[in-house]
Amino acid sequence: MGEYTLRCAGCGSLLSDGATSCPLDSGLPRAEYTERRFKPRELPGIWSFIDWLPVDGWNPSTGASSVTYRSSGLAADLDLERLYISFSGYWPERGALMRTCSFKELEAAPTMQMLLDRKTEEILVVASAGNTARAFAEVCSVTGQPVILFVPVSSLDRLWTTVEPGRVLVVGVKGDYADAIKLAGVLSSRSGFRPEGGARNIARRDGMGTVLLDHVRRFDSLPDHYFQAIGSGTGGIAVWEASMRVIGDGRFGERLPRLHLAQNIPCAPVHAMWHGMSQEEMNFDAYGCPEGMHDDVLFNRNPPYAVPGGVRDAVISSSGRIYGIDNTRAASAQRLFERSEGIDILPAAAVAVAALIDAVESGFVGRDDEILLNVTGGGVKRLAEDHSRMRLKCDLRLGLEDSVDVLLEEILA
Repeated sequence: MGEYTLRCAGCGSLLSDGATSCPLDSGLPRAEYTERRFKPRELPGIWSFIDWLPVDGWNPSTGASSVTYRSSGLAADLDLERLYISFSGYWPERGALMRTCSFKELEAAPTMQMLLDRKTEEILVVASAGNTARAFAEVCSVTGQPVILFVPVSSLDRLWTTVEPGRVLVVGVKGDYADAIKLAGVLSSRSGFRPEGGARNIARRDGMGTVLLDHVRRFDSLPDHYFQAIGSGTGGIAVWEASMRVIGDGRFGERLPRLHLAQNIPCAPVHAMWHGMSQEEMNFDAYGCPEGMHDDVLFNRNPPYAVPGGVRDAVISSSGRIYGIDNTRAASAQRLFERSEGIDILPAAAVAVAALIDAVESGFVGRDDEILLNVTGGGVKRLAEDHSRMRLKCDLRLGLEDSVDVLLEEILA
């Protein structure tokens, strides 16, 4: 199960298990699995891909997977012959059972299983703009593991579970996602706490990579194109890495799927850097970012763009593109998808739909191309028909000027 060595995507050095950085450069750590053949197992959810996940065991109560199906409605509207949709959310009629309605569950389940395998007593610390925190709260409430969530105050209404909340402590951050990351970093540097790791967490990336693996399992091929909305771009990196593993098998083709990654402009750091703007030149505060975005979960001030093995490498090596989608186009795409496919989706997913429409209109994708559209969240309205949601209370509010010692007192109380 999931036997691997860890190697730096930059210099190629072997790293110790659990490392999140390389001492020689800034490259992302990458798992190289002993099993080179793509052999899904007869296990539920993402655990069927356990040979390509950095875990030893699996929990039958966690690990709901995305579901891939061939589109008829949206495909007809866009005149596409082979459009496939990966749906991460709650849509039991399609077999999709993610109760947090977000593909962030793909990150949370293997991360918590990896910690369980290592028998660590450390408390996990997670920074999130909302969806990731919701996923970790749900999974940790199921497994009984403790977690501390740092979430901007403006995103606290996104925090809920469908099970009785467990050992979950919520810190409302007086600031944006970048501030949440900073405060989480201060706490996780203390003894007894462990940072979730973000893009440097191989369990997180390889969990998201199962989106691509599910497509290959169901349709026996790699797609020509892959579309996803991004904040940090970690999901795009994950699919790129999963594609390389599938190509290494030798039975599913030799060409990487072209990555089409979309951001919500004008609050779009990855899109800006792709078009030549330096981080010093970016002034997103002038636009009031992230307020007013179609979905502010797509805003990350410090994405893993130029690091070895990061977003830039993934897009260049796949001959891909990065799109800037404004609110009007995203809203229109959301209405089109929900009408044509018959399920509600989260606003972030609509940004990916709009990028697909852009690519079709510009002729960048062909009518007969095999296309995988990652709908990264949906089914909130459908979930309400079957399950009640329990809001998570905010235990403490902190700003960058505050000391995390206040939080430590809260934990020890």
